[in-house]
Amino acid sequence: MKQTVKILVIEDEKNILNFITSVLVSQDYQVIPAASGGEGLSLASSQCPDLILLDLGLPDMDGMDVIGRIREWSAVPILVISARALEDDKVRALDAGADDYITKPFGNSELLARIRTALRHSSRMQSDAGPAERPYHCGGLVIDFEKRLILRDGQEIHLTQNEYKIVALLARHCGRVLTYDKLIEHIWGPYSENDNTILRVNMANIRRKLEPNPADPVYIFTEVGVGYRMADED
Repeated sequence: MKQTVKILVIEDEKNILNFITSVLVSQDYQVIPAASGGEGLSLASSQCPDLILLDLGLPDMDGMDVIGRIREWSAVPILVISARALEDDKVRALDAGADDYITKPFGNSELLARIRTALRHSSRMQSDAGPAERPYHCGGLVIDFEKRLILRDGQEIHLTQNEYKIVALLARHCGRVLTYDKLIEHIWGPYSENDNTILRVNMANIRRKLEPNPADPVYIFTEVGVGYRMADED
């Protein structure tokens, strides 16, 4: 099979790099290895990868800085793979522009699933002239952005204006974690207080209306201490 998807792997630990490379090559991805942040930035510019796997603990610079530098000129999906398991590190990486975050150690299936999600999201963003053109479909849930209409199993779900804004934003970025701060800024503005209480109240109301069982959600998942993730599309 022709290798058409290029993945830049910025990882300085050789055994982990070899493991990731083996997994990716077995799925017919083309791997571009980089052992430092500087090398990764150079290859990101010259090779134009379709996705970047990035370790945060690099020998020459912090991975957060790599994310910031890449985001100055590119929207390429960035998937962080790091041993840093603290919620603050996840939030910082996602707010800096990473698309997803996997904590080491991780399994083959999880890594490949996260890659597929990031690539699908990137493909949607490139193919759609605008985010409102194509409805979101997941199981029995349909969100029609143009009509501002939400249906579950054919029945219309009535949300408040802010509740709809939250659901629509999550659906447009389905499969990705949106941090509490990003959601709050988008819904209530950049000068709103950094207080998750109002967001949690809105989310409780959304789940009560949207989920078949609010205690066991199937559409909107909580990343504890980080944010929320909408289920990927069918």
